[in-house]
Amino acid sequence: MKILFVHTNFPAQYRHLANRLAREPGVEMAAIGSVTARPVEGVRLVRYPGFDGDVSLTHPFARRFDLECRRAEQVLYALSSLNAGGFVPDVIMGHPGWGECLPVRTIFPKAKLFVYCEFYYGVEGRDVGFDAEFPTTGVDGHVGLHLKNATTLLALADCERGISPTLWQKSTYPETFQERIDVVHEGVDVDAVKPRPDAAFPLRNGRRLTRADEVVTFVARNLEPLRGYHVFMRALPRILAARPNAQVLIIGGDGTSYGASPPAGTTWRERFLAEVSGRLDMRRVHFTGPLPYEHYLAALQVSSAHVYLTYPFVLSWSLIEAMSAGCLVIGSDTAPVREVIDGSNGMLVPFFDTAQLAERVIEALANRAQLAGLRRRARETAVERFDLERRCLPEMMRLLEIPLAGAAGAGPRVFMPRGARAAGEGRLPAAAARAPRP
Repeated sequence: MKILFVHTNFPAQYRHLANRLAREPGVEMAAIGSVTARPVEGVRLVRYPGFDGDVSLTHPFARRFDLECRRAEQVLYALSSLNAGGFVPDVIMGHPGWGECLPVRTIFPKAKLFVYCEFYYGVEGRDVGFDAEFPTTGVDGHVGLHLKNATTLLALADCERGISPTLWQKSTYPETFQERIDVVHEGVDVDAVKPRPDAAFPLRNGRRLTRADEVVTFVARNLEPLRGYHVFMRALPRILAARPNAQVLIIGGDGTSYGASPPAGTTWRERFLAEVSGRLDMRRVHFTGPLPYEHYLAALQVSSAHVYLTYPFVLSWSLIEAMSAGCLVIGSDTAPVREVIDGSNGMLVPFFDTAQLAERVIEALANRAQLAGLRRRARETAVERFDLERRCLPEMMRLLEIPLAGAAGAGPRVFMPRGARAAGEGRLPAAAARAPRP
């Protein structure tokens, strides 16, 4: 079997799958990506060059699509090169969000196409308009938002199946397409990401934090409102005042991954730190920036209370990794998080309620032994539903075999994590979805 991955930042979501397939006899792989793509052993990587990104003369509504078409042109050349060299894939797996899937059928019309369904943009029930502190765009902006879905819709019309990592992310797509989308998470290596009693995290001042310390962790790729950084910072003065021995690790960069950019000349980190800095003991607040993976993992393993906040948006891998590491998670009561945290394996708090967030973190620090069951069940959830080797990869492998096994006419198969609620089923009662108050 020949498999082609198409992703600007390859391996990205396909890292685990590519590594697993590299061990399979008879599997030949290639990948197409931009200059940011990274090599994976056993995968022939074709990087396409940069392209002219000046779209100033294009209508504002069409500028993103213009860029996606220019990217698609470069992918078309890369596909043609592979074809000329004799690589004709049986299966193509691609992320449609940058336009890279637009030309694949032109060059390889017989290949089975599986597209990654990460998120469908909309103005209701998702990130846009969720946080009143940051004004939404006007009517023009809403039109532009809908147009961000153009290449995704074209890919869904073209593909055999879509693959989404969570039920909620699948639910963001139009109902017309949902029956074509299977739910399979990328998975977490639960054998590597696990509790470690002897873990230690080194601070820049020479101190090493261990499980004996009170450690609050907050992780995001970049520290920005969409991931609740502003809410966490506003809760921090009350947490530190109540727990004089607590140390806080804030892990993440200063860029903008999603949502609005900060005012010119500053970062979201600086803006919201300035708002509360006069009420913080900065000797106990540690901004680490992005960390090497082993240091990031050590931070999770020494964590006493892990805060994960997000708008209704793509669920972060870091939440599942925190659960696998046995963290006591205090998460936002937003739809993506509710799919994973249900009150028995972590706490939920309203996204904007800084007082309740502070109370739950203080409770977690003050009652570590009594709340050990939440940590244990968080780990159990990660193992049961997101185990890379024993669950997620086998499900993905079975899914890839569906068209190759000649199952024409068979109904759609959905590989849902055990314990997850099917779309359309009722939510947990509010009382069951939150940890009890003291």
